[in-house]
Amino acid sequence: MEPHSKPIVRHRIHSLDQSLPYIGELMKRGQITLGNVRPVGCVAVAHDGRQTVCMLLRSEGETVTQLLTRLDLAIAQSVYGRHPHR
Repeated sequence: MEPHSKPIVRHRIHSLDQSLPYIGELMKRGQITLGNVRPVGCVAVAHDGRQTVCMLLRSEGETVTQLLTRLDLAIAQSVYGRHPHR
């Protein structure tokens, strides 16, 4: 018997603009920062080029992806006045 070759699985890669649209929009004129700030812990900060628009503290057990998703939602609320549901 000949070995069966496995089919090639292609994972769809989402761009930042698709998966985190508000971060993508904010980064056109501002920045986000992720890092460990002692003694507070891991934080995510969004700055729109003029002012800080939100700061989040990473929760225990929270993944970086989850933190970035929360940051995206916080930007939507504070900068754009939107309350998207995910």
